[in-house]
This record gives sequence, C-alpha cells and structure tokens, in this order.
Amino acid sequence: MAQYDYDLFTIGAGSGGVRGSRVAAAFGAKVAVAEESALGGTCVNVGCIPKKLLVYASHYLDDFRDAAGFGWTVGPQSINWAKLIANKDNEIHRLNGVYRKLLDDAGVEIIEGRAQVLDPHTIGVNGKRYTAKYILIAVGSWPSIPTFPGSEHVITSNEAFYLPELPSKVIVVGGGYIGVEFAGIFHGLGAETAQLYRGELFLRGFDNDIRLTLADEMLKRGIDLRFKTDIAKIEKHGDILNATLIDGSVINANQILYATGRVPKTRDLGLENAGVELRQSGAVVVDPYLRSSVESIYAIGDCTDRLMLTPVAIAEGTAVANTLFNNRPIMLDYENVATAIFSAPNCGTVGLTEEQAHRREFEVDIYMSSFRPLRHTMTGSAEKTMMKLVVDRASDRVLGCHMVGPDAGEIIQGLAVAVNCGATKTQFDTTIGIHPTAAEEFVTMRTKTR
Repeated sequence: MAQYDYDLFTIGAGSGGVRGSRVAAAFGAKVAVAEESALGGTCVNVGCIPKKLLVYASHYLDDFRDAAGFGWTVGPQSINWAKLIANKDNEIHRLNGVYRKLLDDAGVEIIEGRAQVLDPHTIGVNGKRYTAKYILIAVGSWPSIPTFPGSEHVITSNEAFYLPELPSKVIVVGGGYIGVEFAGIFHGLGAETAQLYRGELFLRGFDNDIRLTLADEMLKRGIDLRFKTDIAKIEKHGDILNATLIDGSVINANQILYATGRVPKTRDLGLENAGVELRQSGAVVVDPYLRSSVESIYAIGDCTDRLMLTPVAIAEGTAVANTLFNNRPIMLDYENVATAIFSAPNCGTVGLTEEQAHRREFEVDIYMSSFRPLRHTMTGSAEKTMMKLVVDRASDRVLGCHMVGPDAGEIIQGLAVAVNCGATKTQFDTTIGIHPTAAEEFVTMRTKTR
C-alpha cells in the first residue's frame, strides 16, 4: 500500500497550480488539486484575461474618433455595459471549462473546496483528510484595502469586473499597474475618471521615462491625475461618494476603486501548523528551488515574495514539477522578465531600468526616441510613442528596453528574447527594420540621448 494518497497535492487551481499539477502528472505522479472558487485563479477570473477584454473595449472610442481622419463617417456611439460584462462572463466560463478539461485529460483529480494544511504531509478539505508526499501552495493573492473612515464604500478590481452598470464618475486610488489600467478602462468607456496616488509619480519601480511619458499621455486624454495625495475619509450620500482628501478638498464619484496592493492569500491556510515560515505580509518564504522552510512543502506564484505575474507562476509550476518528479532541478532566473502595462497607451518593458543600471554601477548610454506614430499623422491625435534602450557602455550589451505606445507588449515580447540572449547595441543596429512600423525604431536609434 502506498505511503501517501498522492505524490503531489496542489492547493489552488490558478495558472501556476494547474501547470505544476499537469506537468507533474505527465511525469507519472499521482496528483490532486483543491480549489475553493473557479478554476483558473485570479488571471482567468478577475485578472489578466477579463482586464484585457475590458481594455480592448475601452479602445474603441478612440478608434471611432480616429476613423474620421481616414474618411469614415461614424454615427453616435454608446456602450452597452451589461452586454460587455455578459460577453466577458461567457468567455471566462469557457476558459473555466478549458482548465477543467486540461486537468481531467492529465489525470489530475479536482477536489472542490477550501483546503487547509494540517501537517507537512496532510491536507484537509470539506472535513476529509488527504495525505501527500509533497504539497504545492499556489493560492495566489488578494486585493488589500486600507482601513479608514468610509473604506467600506470602496471596491477593488475583483468587484469592478461585475458592476451592474458603468459608473459615470470614478476615482481610482493607487499607483501600480492595476490602477493605471483601470483608470484607462473607465475613462475609455466614457466615465469621468480621476486617479490618485500618494507618491510623486505612479508606477514606482518602472523606468522613469515610462512613468513620465505615460503620465503626460493620460493627462492629454483627460484623466485627472493627482499625485502626492490620498483619501482621508469617504461619505456616502445616495449614489454619490464624497471623498475628502488629505488636503481637505473634496471630490465625488459614483464608484471608488482601490488598487493599493495585493497580499498573499495564505491567511487561515494552516501553514503555521506545518511550521512553514511566512513573511510579515503572509508570503511563503522559499529557496531558489521554490521549497519552503518545510522540506515537503513548495510554493509558487503570488503567494511568494517573487514577481506577481502569471507567466512567472506558470514557469515556477513547471520548475517544481521537474524538480520533484523529473530528476531535473530547475532554479529560475528572474533577471529579465518582460512585462506589459495595458494602460492607455500601453507600456512594455524588459531588463534593467536606467535607474537600476546606475544603482548596479553600470556606465550606460541611453538611446531614446519620442515620436508621433504614422497613424496619427491622419487622425490629428497628439499621442506620442516613446522607445528607450539602456546600453552598457563597456560591453555594448543592451541591458533594458522600454516603450510607451500602442502594442508595446507585443513589441517588447520579441525584444525580450534578444535581451535574454545578451544582444548588443551593434546587433540591434545591424538588424534591418520592418518599414513602416513603430517597432523599427528600436533598431534605428543611432544617436545617444545621454
């Protein structure tokens, strides 16, 4: 008789948990995964996928306006919010089914319910106990809201995907990528939108030229950006929320969305019962192979203190499966992970920012270009695209690529391969561009900006 019920028991069927479970099963492991909510986790249900669908929807107003410059006559426009949300829900439901089929086809047992760790090899779900040689924690993260007078009236990104109607006036609080994305979504769909951030400039940690350029572009679009401020209290009067700011001024809205951070969803999971070390934030402390302080328990994705990105969680799930069941220990490299902000306009980045390069004592040359895209020579729009390369002067290696403009994520994804391969500025220069595209600017920048 087997010593354990399963070789691997995964808690959380998000992108990382599903990938780790499927790959482990493909290597011959007996695997179960427990999920208390919908399959697919944050990304599929209240994250990347529905957010990107709403981003697509928010771009059409600009497209309608731009069409006139190309000779099109477009009639009155309006958004049917209920239809948009219903169509979004249908797609999410389809993806839930896809995830279930992936697990079923891989031979992974799905256990529906909230799991708790009882000891290093035992998990409890719905009053039943299961044992496993290894436990994989993949529970993700959850939006965090500060407590202040009236904070019970705000929503998070979770609720924003299910609002019964589109608010006419919105305040977004927070300066991370989720905040700027939702500010763009609501504004693009026609809501009067303000974004507040307590710091001097949003998107802390991103290249400063991305931050400055995006702020300029959002202001051009009419989004009310307010930095170095915060909400002190909120008072509800009927359908109106009056927000008193720290300087005493008052602004109002129909909805106030807080995007002020996410915390690991490890509370009441029972990890303390097994002796798993947690950070103050609740993040599981893991080693380079994603093993916790307990030999039999691993953790991946947003519930650790690494990068909160879906592809990172997927890579981590694959790495754990290989380490445990394929005799191929994998230690991931987080150095040059590309990412995009689906703001209005989009941002994309890979590698070191200029500020990070200086902190690491690189002597760098900066190549930067800001230009009006060809499309807007006909539309009359004042939108600018910004592209930037950070180059190590000693080796000529491209340390970072940064962009603000349409399809930035699509363009930066390709450049991420080059950066990870150690491409030099000379190799960028000798690459013939595709004309006319915005992307060709990355291989035609010859003059150092500084």
